[in-house]
Amino acid sequence: MTIDRHTIVSALRRRGQHTRADWVERELPEQVDTTRHAGLLATLRLDPAELGESTAR
Repeated sequence: MTIDRHTIVSALRRRGQHTRADWVERELPEQVDTTRHAGLLATLRLDPAELGESTAR
C-alpha cells in the first residue's frame, strides 16, 4: 500500500510538527510505501489506516 506524501505532510502540519513535515517533503518520494517506510511512520506516530483509505493504493 502507498500513501501520498502530501497526506503525511498535512497530518504532521495539523499536529504543529512543521519541521518534521518539511523533512518528509524533502526526503520521501511522492508515493510512500507503507511497508518500506513502516519504521519511519511508527516514529512519526502515524498509522497508515488512520491517514485515510482514499489515499491507499
